[in-house]
Formats: sequence, structure tokens, C-alpha cells
Amino acid sequence: MRKRENKAKKPERTIVSLKKILVVSILFFVLMGMMGVMATNVQVKNVKIILSSGYEMNVMTTNLKVEDILKENNIVVLDGEVVTPDIEEQLSDNKTITITKGEKLSETPESKFSEEEILQSYTSIVEKVVTVTEEIPFETITKDVSNNSETTQDRVVQKGVNGEKEVTYRIKYQNGNEIDKEKISENVIKEKVDKIVEVRTKTVTSRGTTVSRAVSGSAAEYQAYAYEKCKANGWSDSDFNALVALWNKESGWNPNAQNRSSGAYGIPQNNNASKTQSWYRNDAYAQIDWGINYIKGRYSNPSNAWAHSQRTNWY
Repeated sequence: MRKRENKAKKPERTIVSLKKILVVSILFFVLMGMMGVMATNVQVKNVKIILSSGYEMNVMTTNLKVEDILKENNIVVLDGEVVTPDIEEQLSDNKTITITKGEKLSETPESKFSEEEILQSYTSIVEKVVTVTEEIPFETITKDVSNNSETTQDRVVQKGVNGEKEVTYRIKYQNGNEIDKEKISENVIKEKVDKIVEVRTKTVTSRGTTVSRAVSGSAAEYQAYAYEKCKANGWSDSDFNALVALWNKESGWNPNAQNRSSGAYGIPQNNNASKTQSWYRNDAYAQIDWGINYIKGRYSNPSNAWAHSQRTNWY
């Protein structure tokens, strides 16, 4: 009888053991599930950190606070540096931390321009090709032919004349204002003529009159000087052309020309040259001065003197 009782008790122990195993298993799975939930709630983020030096670094972190992210990456904020977002704030949506020197950067800067100004900036640009005439300024060239003389005077041997050129530009306009100008081409239509000034030696006569030994210059030099004298008297270019024609006929602008029959001498063919002093004979420019004054006093201008010479063959 005792043996049968022992056999009946064995199944009860087995059932108890199975219950314990079942309870332990359930607890295990519950704990694993909780740990899984906790793991899924912790997210690893890729964060960009831009230092004030401009250096950029990408780090992985599970922290959300800016201060904690900087600390775990051993980044120290120095005096005068500003952190954006603020060091006490949570990481922003763009996952970027910027360290700068100076004022804090605004993540959402307000526009400094009104809507109307922004719309105006998109106004269409008008492009035009424009050709204009521009002046080419002449230069003044000085030649020293005085051989280092202590006493000199300047003589204009060639008058300066400005040149002209046609220049084509591509010009861009916006709202009626020029915003860009580009030169496309350039074409010289009139060459400039440089002004030439010679520094000459002066000599003094026994009477103390200062003269210049200038009787071997060119006709172009003398005409350039005469042109300046014409302008000083208010005469036109037509008057100057008449003067050139008149003295071409009289002497060919030769300061040493002499009429054998009348004795007239020099560029303007002064009939009283035989009675004049050396100041006239030895200075071509003095001859021009005398001739200009003679024409002004007798004919008012070279055009009248030339017209008279054509009618009578003298003036």
C-alpha cells in the first residue's frame, strides 16, 4: 500500500515544476519586450558641428541637448564664441550646431527687403547696342633744341588737334538704370595731331631787344605758329586758310625770300624790310607777327587780304 501512495505523488511534483518554468519564461519574455521598447525609443543621430574656424565635423550621438553633444565630443566654447542653437537648447531639426565669433546666427532670418523691392529685383533686363563718337585728346610734346642755353623761349611748331573715334558698347539697363557696360569695338575716324613745342635759344641785340635765330624752320612750324596768332585775333579757320594761300603766293613761307625788284623780304614780303633791323630779318616768327598786324590794320582779316591779292596781285 505505501508503494502505491508514493507513485501517486510523483505527477504533482512534475506539474509544479512545469508551472515554475512557465512563469519564468513569461517573465523573461516580458523583460525582453520592455528592453526592446526602450531600445527603440533611443535614436542615434548624425549631427554636423561647424566650428568658428570653419572646420566641419560629423558625429553620431544619442543626446538631444546641445551642451551634452559638445561635451561628449570634447568641444569647448571659448569666450566670444556663440553657439547656435543655444547651448541650453535641444538640437534643432536641421541637426546642425554652429559655433561662431560674434552675434548669434538666426536660423530663420527675417527679410530685410519688402515684397515690392523683391519683385522689382526681378524686373527684366534690357540690353542695347549703342555707338557713340568720342574725342581722342591730343598730347603736348616738348622738344628742347636750345643746346642747354640759359636763355630760351617756347615756340609752337605744330598745333594740337583732337581726334575722333566711334566706340560701340553693349549696355544693360534695369528699371531704366545702366547696370553694365561692355565695349564691343572701336574705330578711329580722325587721327589726333599732337601739339609740338620747341624750346629755342634766345639772343639779345645791342639795343636789348630779344630775338630768336629762327630762320631755318619748316613751313609747317611757321604755319602752326600763325594759326595760334589767328585764333588769338578771333579769326576763323577760313581766315587761316586764306593766310596760308596768301603767303604761299608771296614767299612760300620762306623767311629768307626776297623780291629783287621791290626789295620785299620774308614770309609776309615786307616792302620796308631793307629799312628794318635784324629783329625782323633774323626771326621768322617776328616776320609772322609783323604780317599779322599789317593784315589786321589794313584788311581786318586774312580773307579780305587774300581777296584783294587775287584781284590786284598784291596786298
